[in-house]
Amino acid sequence: MSDLLQPPRTIEKVSIVVSKGGLENIYTGFLLGSGARAEGIEANIFFTFFGLEAIHKKLSKKIRVAAVGNPGLRLPTGQRLPSIVGMIPGVEWALAKYFARGMAKLDVPTVPEYIEFLSDTGAGLYACKMASEMFGYTKDDFLPQVKDIITVGEFYGIATGGDIIFT
Repeated sequence: MSDLLQPPRTIEKVSIVVSKGGLENIYTGFLLGSGARAEGIEANIFFTFFGLEAIHKKLSKKIRVAAVGNPGLRLPTGQRLPSIVGMIPGVEWALAKYFARGMAKLDVPTVPEYIEFLSDTGAGLYACKMASEMFGYTKDDFLPQVKDIITVGEFYGIATGGDIIFT
């Protein structure tokens, strides 16, 4: 029987991997996680490599927009910014402030607020053990909503029976 004739599969669980530290990557993971929870879907978010900045007590307040190597970077006005502009000192900081103001107008939570919101909805938040060790981070370095620092194998155990999404 054709897949088109099959009833759609119900998603019951998603596990989201956030591996990049740019504002656009982190918020993608947040949106997918909070959207899943709003639909009653179990959601777990695994932060690894530069994605760890989203759950780091100090760094989560300093998330930047990836300007270099981001060919789709546009201002909300529609103006495209050439990638080379990102090499100018202070541009990533200025873009992060610009987008933060725009998100504040829409009442979008800050990164630490979103982490708290996700935790409050029941989403599981986990730090990658290998990446944490590589950067010298301990559980004390992370926001209190982070459930644990886990291995990739433990993440797969949590993800069993669901879909895995990479941002």
